[in-house]
Amino acid sequence: MQVVVAKTKKKPLDFIADQIPKLVLSPTILMTIVFIYGYVIWTGVLSFTKSSFLPNYKFAGTLQYEKLFENERWGVAVDNLFIFGGLFILICLALGIFMAILLDQRIRAEGAIRTVFLYPMALSFIVTGTAWKWILNPGLGLERLVKDMGFENFTFDWLINSDMAIYTLVIAAVWQSSGFVMALFLAGLRSIDSSIIKAAQIDGASLPKIYWRIILPSLRPVFFSAFIILCHIAIKSFDLVKALTNGGPGYSTDLPATFMYAFSFTRGQIGLGSASAMMMLAGVLAILIPYLYSELRGTRNA
Repeated sequence: MQVVVAKTKKKPLDFIADQIPKLVLSPTILMTIVFIYGYVIWTGVLSFTKSSFLPNYKFAGTLQYEKLFENERWGVAVDNLFIFGGLFILICLALGIFMAILLDQRIRAEGAIRTVFLYPMALSFIVTGTAWKWILNPGLGLERLVKDMGFENFTFDWLINSDMAIYTLVIAAVWQSSGFVMALFLAGLRSIDSSIIKAAQIDGASLPKIYWRIILPSLRPVFFSAFIILCHIAIKSFDLVKALTNGGPGYSTDLPATFMYAFSFTRGQIGLGSASAMMMLAGVLAILIPYLYSELRGTRNA
């Protein structure tokens, strides 16, 4: 005996209700396509042209990229990115893991301490840069304070020293971002099954060995997430540099983002600035694509 199921037609109100989410999201999706991906494509097009003060769509091949790699200031910006990015990422990860492990011991006033560590992340890099510019200013900051305490020979002039100024960016960036990394790792630590730790303790494993051999390896996804986020922050760093050093002394603390801004908007070399922007995008993609590939591969294998 066959059972016939009658198909019910959707009422007009039901059809409208189904379309409302699409209608609400469509302006956001459209603006994202136009103002993000559209301008990325436009920037890529400009990087292959002879654009100077205004866009010029005459094709010039790889001329702008050749000029970019021959530019001494771009070389300085790339070297600074490796110094700044490497130290920033390594110190943030080390401090973040260390602070997360400390807070994972269920210490007193944990909530207050966690708030103190996370507070800098609530500030913009402009505020952070301005505050650290005052602190590191030899005339009114840390050096002046120590000298007023009686240590007349003390000097801390990194901010005006072209060889050391890049490290002031590292100090300010680590101060702001390490608390965020701590929060990521603390969430990961709290998600680990406590029975695994108890079983290891019963077997005689010490607490440092439990963290090193069991807990930290299980936090690999958190580590990669933190690494990707910090790499993204390092590559696109602009406002911190403008507020703290303005790229100086000279252009000794230039990063790719400040180089791109200077040549695109103040020096009237849009083509060269666009080429530098595309190199920044390539750097982000070089980190992001392998990560996404490994994540998708792991999902399929699971």
